[in-house]
Amino acid sequence: MNLEQEDNDDLFEHYRFVASKGQDPLRVDKFLMNFVENATRNKIQQAAKDGHVWVNDAIVKSNYKVKAGDEVKVLFEHPPHEHLLVPENIPLDIDYEDDTLLVVNKPAGMVVHPGHGNYSATLINALIYHFENLPTNSSERPGLVHRIDKDTSGLLVIAKTEAAMTHLAKQFFDKTSEREYVALVWGNVEEDEGTIIGNIGRNPKNRLQMHVFPEGEDGKEAITHYKVLERLGYVTLVSCKLETGRTHQIRVHMKYIGHTLFNDERYGGDKILKGTTFTKYKQFVENAFKVLPRQALHAKTLGFIHPVSGHKMRFDSEMPQDMQSCIEKWRNYSLTGL
Repeated sequence: MNLEQEDNDDLFEHYRFVASKGQDPLRVDKFLMNFVENATRNKIQQAAKDGHVWVNDAIVKSNYKVKAGDEVKVLFEHPPHEHLLVPENIPLDIDYEDDTLLVVNKPAGMVVHPGHGNYSATLINALIYHFENLPTNSSERPGLVHRIDKDTSGLLVIAKTEAAMTHLAKQFFDKTSEREYVALVWGNVEEDEGTIIGNIGRNPKNRLQMHVFPEGEDGKEAITHYKVLERLGYVTLVSCKLETGRTHQIRVHMKYIGHTLFNDERYGGDKILKGTTFTKYKQFVENAFKVLPRQALHAKTLGFIHPVSGHKMRFDSEMPQDMQSCIEKWRNYSLTGL
């Protein structure tokens, strides 16, 4: 499936989808509800009534049945909330700053940019309060070169000039930037190190999840290099280096090889996936979930070439306290069973 968003003079949201090969016949209004975040059925039906829903370039009604391979387009009249950016005085944890760029350490729980029900208190809201005239990326998001998930903590580079935005974005596109994450995953990862290769695209059965397409028939190329840092019995601490930067890449790739991230609710890691059936163990895991109430993932290291000086820049961030505490609990449990 492909998704594009474009501007139109009067119709502010323009979406295009191609139904996947496995798509069963489904009413177009229901189909669009599955793939357009925050769109109500009334809004979609109104668009159809106004002649703003097309399948294979022909206007259709709400009850048209979408089939595999159909190209579906819809235009909405109301502007998306994410373009209504409001500056907010939110403190930033700035690791480095000069006239060209800054590196920020994002806390877990902060959304990077507005959208999908999060229209305030995002990193972008904070950035446009603290900095004027930030350049916009191809998605009209000020300063943003790359992003990390809401409940992932760690380092992000922000561009302060158009030239820096172009230069940094090219490094990420060319896979020359360095991005290393630390993750706590379920199970004992057998190999000390390895590489996961598998296209990643949106899960056709659950629009909130991404999915690995190993044959490469769908999705985009995704490559993750992992290395075991510490074995803690029923969980393993791993380092993951990204060669590509797909949505949820580490979360999806680690699940794909049988090692879902600890307490990753979206991908099933918030359940006991390894261990014993003892009540005492269950209580221990529940306590570990409380200590770390999010997926165990931290963007620890970020490296790139400075757009102006040409120097190699490398930043390393300390793991946040919630992850450290959770790992310490597992460390003690693996040694003592208590």
